[in-house]
Order: sequence, then structure tokens, then C-alpha cells
Amino acid sequence: MNRAPRTGARVRGSSFVALGSGLALSFAFPTVDLGWLGLIALAPLLWLWHDASPRRGAWLGFVAGIGFFSVHLAWTWYFGAIAIVPLVALQAGFWAAAGGVAAIAARRGVRSPFLTAAIWVVFEAARTRWPLGGLAWGQVGVTLHDFTPGHALASWGGVPLATFVVVAVNGLVVDLVRAARAATSGRRALGLAAGRAVGLAVVVIIATVTRFEPSRTGHLRFALLQGNDKNRYLTQAELDSNYLTRSHLALAAKLRGRYDIVVFPESSLATDPEADPALRAELVRLARRHHTAIMANVIDEQTEPGKAFNANRLYSPTGQLVGTYAKRHLVPFGEFVPWRDSLSFISALQQIPHDFTHGRRLGIENVAGHKIGSVICFESAFGPLMRENAAAGAEAIVVTTNNRSYRRSANAAQHVALSQMSAAAIGRPVLHASISGITAVIDAEGVVHRTTKLFKNTVVSGVVTTTSGQTPYVRFGDWVEWGSGVAVLAALAVALGHGRKIRSGTTSGSTS
Repeated sequence: MNRAPRTGARVRGSSFVALGSGLALSFAFPTVDLGWLGLIALAPLLWLWHDASPRRGAWLGFVAGIGFFSVHLAWTWYFGAIAIVPLVALQAGFWAAAGGVAAIAARRGVRSPFLTAAIWVVFEAARTRWPLGGLAWGQVGVTLHDFTPGHALASWGGVPLATFVVVAVNGLVVDLVRAARAATSGRRALGLAAGRAVGLAVVVIIATVTRFEPSRTGHLRFALLQGNDKNRYLTQAELDSNYLTRSHLALAAKLRGRYDIVVFPESSLATDPEADPALRAELVRLARRHHTAIMANVIDEQTEPGKAFNANRLYSPTGQLVGTYAKRHLVPFGEFVPWRDSLSFISALQQIPHDFTHGRRLGIENVAGHKIGSVICFESAFGPLMRENAAAGAEAIVVTTNNRSYRRSANAAQHVALSQMSAAAIGRPVLHASISGITAVIDAEGVVHRTTKLFKNTVVSGVVTTTSGQTPYVRFGDWVEWGSGVAVLAALAVALGHGRKIRSGTTSGSTS
């Protein structure tokens, strides 16, 4: 009589546990940034997946994903419920798919913390690519952004390898606890789990000790201008007076000495120097005064008439335009609106009246005898794109970004963490130049040396060591994702084959 109520209570209880697991993982990321928590936060969810049906596993994964992404992507609230609700639901859907697949294999006797980690990597890879180019935020491996082993793992296999290890550790925690609680055959299970844990620890230690060391090629003197101190939308008067342009030029006027590159970050200039002779003249004077290259982010409507590009222009110390990089990975619903005609009923999309055009080539130019790569905003979060720059010979990467729309949320700190992991993965220093913060200087090992406060006008200057050489990740690419995909397919084939044998044996036994 009381079985249904008890079952309902267990269902609600497990859902709350899954929700808590996702919430706990969010605290492993900036701004709370308890990175070590990532090694145990997913354990409650994986515990629930252990004996779940595929439908139940998917539901628990979805609930955990809602808990995680609602906090991790909370900065999308600035664009209203119309933005955050579908985005969080979509991202949580990938966790649901992972839970369903893990349960399918487990129900047929194919389970391992390493298989669970591989499944997680596969669906995280899908999430960072689809739909509309994917979203790199929330990759589990980024919880290790401040840890030397995390940097080493990234250099071997990018963020996916760090993700694999973090999820596997959570799975091993579950196995160890289950084995310790087992009344029968617990000793053997405990030994197996302990052996796996030791084996994984040894692999991580070896990966850290044998980490690829890029070759030093020289130094780059830089100045990064952070000139927007308005934690709000600009007034019409400020727009009319070109506040952002004047603010950044005022910071540039304070520079002393010689530099190799001065960076005007994303959205810092109200006009394109190629269409504004007065602004062009000011940049030329700045370049000649400091004998420096100038990288300036602009809206480029000159390269291809009728099209607009979010672009970084590079001027030589003599003031000559030597290169333009147009952003290749545009932000959907931020820099372009897919299905614009069909979605015209959404009034919020009127804030994006025009679509940018995707760029088509890498942005690598020579600066002071060094090849410097250029990316814009959240492009630095995508390992494959950063890897292309390193593979093409870039010795340092400049990121121009504008995270002002997300105010004092965790977005800016999360972005720096992603740039950290990208720097470690490709073995290149990253100059993370933000218009309103956080501006950061990251070395080729993924260590942050300078950061700024949000909405404080300032200049970050110094010297960074340029590097060359190819980390295993640069050389071999996304081998962790491909390997995980093959492993998951093989495991599913074994699981489904095992399921058919069990059904065949049951049928044979019933007829005899």
C-alpha cells in the first residue's frame, strides 16, 4: 500500500541529490573557484547513475545540468529569461544524453569510471561544437585551471583530457565508497578500485613530469589598454562624444618608452581608422612615438562593401596597416541572429540590428620579429581554434575581448580561466586584453601573472616570453575526443551484444 509514496519520495530525493551535485560543481569554477571540489562534486550524480535505467539516468543528468548551468551561466540573466532558459535547458540536455548512454551500458554489465569519463568527453565535445558552433563554457576540465597537473594534462590532450581525468576521479570515488560498503566481495572490488585510482594517479604524475616545454624565442613588450569604467550602457551623450575612443586614447597618452605592441581591446574604438582619417592619424602618431605596433579592434565595413566584420587591425610602427583579422567564430544571438525572419517576434533581438560576417583566415602577423596570433573574445575558449594558431607558427596570442555586458558577474573570470587552459594546451603566452576587465597576462604554462579589477581604467604593461614548438595537443589535435568516441561505441556494441545474449539465454531456458 505504501510502496508508491515511498517510491515517489526516493525519486524526488534522487532528483534533489542530482541537482545538488550540479550546483556543487558550479562552485569549482570562478568566481567561487574551489577547483578541488570538481574532483568530488559529480560523485553523487555518478552514484545515482550506477543502477539507473536509461530514462532515469537521462532525467538525473538533466536535473544536475540544470543545477550547474543555472549558476555557471547566470550572467545570461542580463538578457532576460528568453536567453537563459533555453540556453540552460539545451546545455543540460547534453548531460542528460550522457546519463542515458552511461545507463544503457551499465544495465548490460558494461561499466567503468573510465567509460563514464569517455562518455562525458564525447558529449562535452558535442556541446562545444553544436548547435551554431557550440559553447565552450562549463567544460569540466577547466576546474583545474589553477593547478599544475591540469595545465600538463591540457598540454597533452587539451581541456578534454583534463575533463576525462576529473570525471574519472569522481567515478573512482564512487567505486571506492561502494566497494567499502559492500557486504560481500567488497575486498576484491575495493582492490580493483584502489588499483585503478593508483594507476590514474601515476599517469597524471607522469604527464606532469614529462610535460612538453616550448622553446623560448624572445620577448615581447606590451601595453594592454582597459578603458571602460562604466558598469552600464553608455548614455547617448557618451556615445556622441566617442567616450570609449577618447578614454582609450587618454590611457595611451600616459604610455612612456618603447613597446612592441599596444592593444586597443574589443569595442574600444567607435569608428574604424580606415574610415576615420583623424583617428587613423592619432594611431599613427602613437605608433611612431613609441615605435610600436598597434592592434585595434574595429567594426570593419571597408574590406568587403556591404558586409561587416568584427576585426582586429594591426598597424606597423610606421603606421602602415599590415593585417586585419576578422572574427571567425561569431557569437549566435550576440553578433548574428540565426533564423532572423522566423524569430522576428522576439523584441530583444532588435538589439542586434545587423549580422556580422564570419572571417575566413587565421590572424597571424609579424610583430617585432615574432609571429603573433590574434583572436577575438570567446574564441580563446575554443581549443581547436587556438591550436590552429600555434600550429601555424604563432609565438604568442593576443585576445581582444569585451565582457562589459555581463557586468560584475563571473563571466570575465571564467573567460580568463578558459584562456589559461588554452595557453597551457598550446604552450603559448596569451595577452587577454579586455575593455572593462578582467585583463590578464598568461604565460605559456597557463599561469596568470597579472589581472585587473573590473570597470577600472588602467594600463597593463610588461614583457612576455614568446615561445615555439608543438605540444602533443597541438601536434595530435583532439585525440582524446576521438579516442573517447571509439571507446564509447565499442562499449555500447559490447553492451548491446551482451544484452542480446542474456535475452537469448532467457528465451532458451523458458522453452526447455
